[in-house]
Amino acid sequence: MTRLDELNAHYDAMPPVAAMRIRATAYDGQSLRLHAPLAQNVNDKDCAFGGSLASIMTLAGWGLLTLRLADAGIDSDVYVADSQIRYLRPLFTDLEAEARLADDVDWDAVLRAWRERGRARASIVSRMLGPDGAPVAELTARFAALRGD
Repeated sequence: MTRLDELNAHYDAMPPVAAMRIRATAYDGQSLRLHAPLAQNVNDKDCAFGGSLASIMTLAGWGLLTLRLADAGIDSDVYVADSQIRYLRPLFTDLEAEARLADDVDWDAVLRAWRERGRARASIVSRMLGPDGAPVAELTARFAALRGD
């Protein structure tokens, strides 16, 4: 089973996420991409529901940090600590989100903090991409990684 398969199984185990039909589609060690069909995430205006945009971007950030930590040999519980969303324009196609560490994140410092204290924080930027590849929404969030029991 690949890491994307494991991540998708985790998403499928959460009923609201499973209903959205979110799938992790690509991970290259630096970014994570998620996809969800518009049909399961549509609003009364026939475009993507804002709550679905927020959810998939949050899940992309959560998944990215989970995978990056796993790459470093760390099994950690990851939580969203806070976030801010900007909605830029409506989306009338399937949902495609991409998450990356924020530009100011020092990944080595994140790993050092987790190893020294059993917890760390990392800022992540998730973008909902339109069919032209331009962002239609953007989430900036801080995620916390904690040593599990």
